[in-house]
Amino acid sequence: MTAVPGLILASTSRYRQDLLSRLRLPFESCPPGVEETTLLAEEPATRATRLALAKAQAIARQRPGEVVIGADQVAACEGRILDKPGDRATARAQLRHQSGRAVLFYSAVAVVWHGRGFCQEFTDLTTVTLRPLSDGEIEAYLEADQPYDCAGSLRSERLGISLCERIDSSDPTGLIGLPLIRLAATLRDCGYALP
Repeated sequence: MTAVPGLILASTSRYRQDLLSRLRLPFESCPPGVEETTLLAEEPATRATRLALAKAQAIARQRPGEVVIGADQVAACEGRILDKPGDRATARAQLRHQSGRAVLFYSAVAVVWHGRGFCQEFTDLTTVTLRPLSDGEIEAYLEADQPYDCAGSLRSERLGISLCERIDSSDPTGLIGLPLIRLAATLRDCGYALP
């Protein structure tokens, strides 16, 4: 019987760590040290895929015998990329822009196992339609959730769900930043025992 390799999440995101913990596989989290800038005229899905792969490869080069998961999420509304806001003023502006509109969340994953020459990439798309929001509703939400480390200022797993009119997704964990349905299938391909 062949031993399964160690598993590394190339991320320090507590959201991704919590999601990966659902699969009940032991894993280690490592900061990938990748600069997360947008390239000139780069599409949101392309950016998410590029960064997910860069994060996985950064760790996989150092740990070729282990399986490394890299992930990135990019939110966009009407062509405008919505990064993690970092502060209340930016979050307020993002939510005003999204009010009554559809927001696309591209959650990209790359699984790299250098020692076996294994690399799989995929991107989950979730479309979130926000209901029209008043300034008072935006302020109340920001006060309650403080979603300054969430793409598009939306923390759907908490009070942010009340801002939504509709969510269209093939994987509800994709919106939180790590689509587990496809990831579980990819990890089974690497030999991990999952139901």
